[in-house]
Parts: sequence; structure tokens; C-alpha cells
Amino acid sequence: MPEQISMNLMNLVAVAGGNMKRRDFIALASGAAAAWPFYVHAQTSAMPVVGFLSGRPLGDDDNAAALRKALAEAGFVEGKNVRIDYSPDSGDTERLVAGAAGLVSKTVTVIVAGGAPAALAAKRATQTIPIVFTSGVDPVQIGLVASFNRPGGNATGFFSQVGDLVGKNLSLLHEIVPAAKRIALLVNPSNNPASGPFIKNAIEAARTLGLEVQVFNATSIAEIDVAFEALARWPAAAVLIGPDPYLGSRRSQIATLTARYKLPDGSLDGRFVRAGGLLAYGPSIPATYALAGGYVARILKGEKPADLPVQQPTTFQLTLNLKTASALGIKIPEALLGTAHEVIE
Repeated sequence: MPEQISMNLMNLVAVAGGNMKRRDFIALASGAAAAWPFYVHAQTSAMPVVGFLSGRPLGDDDNAAALRKALAEAGFVEGKNVRIDYSPDSGDTERLVAGAAGLVSKTVTVIVAGGAPAALAAKRATQTIPIVFTSGVDPVQIGLVASFNRPGGNATGFFSQVGDLVGKNLSLLHEIVPAAKRIALLVNPSNNPASGPFIKNAIEAARTLGLEVQVFNATSIAEIDVAFEALARWPAAAVLIGPDPYLGSRRSQIATLTARYKLPDGSLDGRFVRAGGLLAYGPSIPATYALAGGYVARILKGEKPADLPVQQPTTFQLTLNLKTASALGIKIPEALLGTAHEVIE
């Protein structure tokens, strides 16, 4: 420590009985000053740790894979010169708060927060550790950053304005299944920053399209099953899945249920379609995590979150599943197929 170095200098002067020549003292001080950077380097050269906090199980998750790939491309290879600490699956607010506190207690170097709830939990847990978030909710409105261009504080990241895409998804469902007049909205109520705008925009879009919508809540595996039983009794003619990390982690379960109840479905996440859903229109979430990985690398190299502007994806993808459409007896218009970014056959 510098205090120890200064004390050693004082001790040496005392031992010299005050007879040390000025040039000898300067030489000794210079040596101590040179030792300080080596000490700092020794303290900071330990492998940096990136904490990954999300509402979805991580393991082999494609978002985590995209993050790792981006870090590796920037020179940070997991297990070689960077370690990633994956917080356990945190599907509800309490577990996210606990997960964030756990990462802070381990003094991770940077926190990657997947989704607005995780970002808010991380921000609540630390005002000093850098946070890079992905969010479907305006980060200024929920207090994550001061502004897009000048985030300030310890957080920055990427904002996918998914709320504004709800109308597009409803319109696509209506185009593919024009007879479907009742649309169920499946949301996670514990993620109100995302579910609130989603519901509001869906109601407004449904009014314009002449559709009827009803909200069904689910925060667990069992509740997803119950929600589908309820929406089938309503009865819904199709279902639109709200943006939420936990619901995204249950996409295989949801695809099984939409097939069981023969319901066309739409979402803002193409991974639902790859799991067996019908259509999705929205930003590529793994691509957003790749961008987050680039910001993490820049922070590990010395940049500050306050100086990295919040960015928004500008490219949106339409994903369609022809196999699912066939099973539902739906013919997707050729014109729509021609505009799709990805068609699963």
C-alpha cells in the first residue's frame, strides 16, 4: 500500500540517523514511486469477473453465448482472461434482488443485466460497479440512466423499444388469421415495467384493428398452464406473448400449449418461433447481447459507463414457422413470406 511505502521511507530515514544525503533520499523515493505502479498492477491484474444477472436460466442460453462470443472477439476469453459468474435463474423480483446482491458481494468487475427487472435490481444493489443492461423498457423513464446520450452514473446499455412493436405483431396475427377476433395477452405481472406498456399498446392497437383482447397473467410454470386453460375457456382465437425474460425461458412449454390448444401465437422474440410458435416480429435479442458484450469489453479496457451512450437496435426481424402454420391449417400469404427474415420449414 502507498501508506506502507511512505512509512518504510520514513523508517529508513530514521535508521540513517538523519545523515542520509538528499540525493540518496530522492533515489530511494523514486524507487518507491516506481514500486507503486507494480503494486497497483498486482492488485488489479486478477482475472476480471463479469456478473450475468437475468430472469431466464443461463447455462447454454443463446444470449449468454452471444455475450461470450462478443467478449472473445474483443480479446476476453472466458476461463482464460475473464470469468463470467452466472447468477442462478431469477424468475421473480425477489430472486433478482438477491441475485444482484450476491454479485455485488463477490465484487464482480461488471454486471450484465438482462431485462429491465434485472437492471433495476442491479442498480438498486450498487451505485459503483459498472452495469451494462438490455432493456425493453425506456431506461430514462425507469431511472436507470439520466439520458440516452449521457447516461451518467454506473449504468448504460441497450434499449429495444418493444412496446411500440405490439401493434405490428397484432397486425401480423390479424393478417395471417383474419377470423381471429379475440386475442389473449400472456404477460408476467411481476415485470410491470415491460408488461404495463405492452398491455396499454396492445389495447390501443386492438381497438384500431377491431379486435378484442384480454390479459392472462403467469409468473411460474404452473401458472402458465393455468393461464392457457383460462384463455382457452374464454375462448381466445390467438395469443400474443408479452416481452419478459422469464416467459422467454419457458418458450418450449408455451409452444407445447399453443399446439395443444391449436392457437396461433405471436411474440416479439424469434426464439418462440424456433421453439414451435407461429410468428414473431422484433429485434434479435442475442444480437443485443452481443452489443452488450462489446460494451463490457470497452469497460474492462477502461471506459466508463457514464461515457457510453444508450443505444437502440434499428433492425427488426420477422420470423415465421411454416410447419406450425401447416399444423394449424393456416396459409401464410406469399407477400408476407417474402418479407420474412427467417422462415422455419
